[in-house]
Amino acid sequence: MAWLVLVFSGILEAVWATALGRSEGFTRPGPSVVFGVALVVSMAGLAYAMRELPVGTAYALWVGIGASLTVLYSMATGVESVSALKVVFLLMIVGGVVGLKAVA
Repeated sequence: MAWLVLVFSGILEAVWATALGRSEGFTRPGPSVVFGVALVVSMAGLAYAMRELPVGTAYALWVGIGASLTVLYSMATGVESVSALKVVFLLMIVGGVVGLKAVA
């Protein structure tokens, strides 16, 4: 159950990071509210997962999932350019996350 909560929390990290960018310095209420809710739920899920999982592994997976999804979303929406090197480096992050899960 802790792994499932951690993955969901990592997804929410990507949601709050994206919402933070769209909030334009908290001047837009919709994205600002999405940011706040996603941040609180994401952190609560990370804290819950850390009760059963090692802190370093849990945090690395949470960040890796959130960072990867944030970049993928930005590339898919055209906010960020796509390049072969970016894809390779994202695959390296995903590989690291999978590896950490495998040895945990």
